[in-house]
Amino acid sequence: MTSPEESVQDDLDSPWKEALERYFPEFLGLLFPVVEREVDWSRGFSFLDKEMLQVVRDSNHGRRYADKLAKIYTHDGTETWLLIHVEVQGRVDQDFDQRMFVYNYRIFDRYRVEVLSLAVITGGSDAKIGEYRRERAGCRLLFQFPSCSLQEWAGRWSELEASNNLFAVVVMAHIKANESRDGDHRLYWKMQLIRMLYQRQYSRADILELFRVIDWVLTLPVSAQERFIAELKAFEEEMKMPYVTSVERYGREQGLKEGISQGISQGIGQGEKLGEVKLLLRQLELKYGPRAAADWRKRVEEADSQSLLTWSEKILTANTIDEVFH
Repeated sequence: MTSPEESVQDDLDSPWKEALERYFPEFLGLLFPVVEREVDWSRGFSFLDKEMLQVVRDSNHGRRYADKLAKIYTHDGTETWLLIHVEVQGRVDQDFDQRMFVYNYRIFDRYRVEVLSLAVITGGSDAKIGEYRRERAGCRLLFQFPSCSLQEWAGRWSELEASNNLFAVVVMAHIKANESRDGDHRLYWKMQLIRMLYQRQYSRADILELFRVIDWVLTLPVSAQERFIAELKAFEEEMKMPYVTSVERYGREQGLKEGISQGISQGIGQGEKLGEVKLLLRQLELKYGPRAAADWRKRVEEADSQSLLTWSEKILTANTIDEVFH
């Protein structure tokens, strides 16, 4: 059993954002099949991260959400924006439905496009969500939106196991992360899900991507992490498929944490802004991926030395890249 000193801190919004971007059609197909059938995938889709940031910039209040805004086209040719909100912090607060309405209205008011709001609740919650209403003196407002809870999917585990939908793996990993923080429990299910990736003969790219999600969601304490590395190496040797990324990431993060402070002081001591910029971009790439670093490159390159120092320090504790810069 895991000791209290070995409790793990989960970063669950980041893997959800990455999984949504990588498996967006699969996400809709599994959790919102009615919506998925409305989409004309032949016309493509795109994510509107900058537009989403403008909408929620002053509304997060320190809470952790995984919000994505996607532009799709329906079969009748209508451009529609899908506002996807993933609640990653346990129980739903009493203002959840109101917040969904506000986000929906802000997007419509700013961009004048059709907006469809979807909500995913990852933690256990008995709250009834999906409707916001106000009424007084004959004036009535009713806003309804589709929602799903992973707690309900926990009772449909056999359905997830039988599903060919790649996003089912993301849901399964999160369900097991919610069940317990005990290292032995998480280690068992982490290896079970990883074995499933290989046994289903997914492509190498999908195995690596889903491996990253599983590794990120099912966080382990140090003692269990060491056993996981040993079991993983033995399993991959047995399968003759060396797709290891978790071990590399584990070592990379340890080196990142140990080297950041030293790198900052060296860059500033040299008085070279170019060195500071390169250091911060490298930190962003290691922690959040090349795409995230590219999205913020311009702002980093135009910043002054004090801002670069502040951001380099914040990256040590920030759960998302948005927290680094805001």
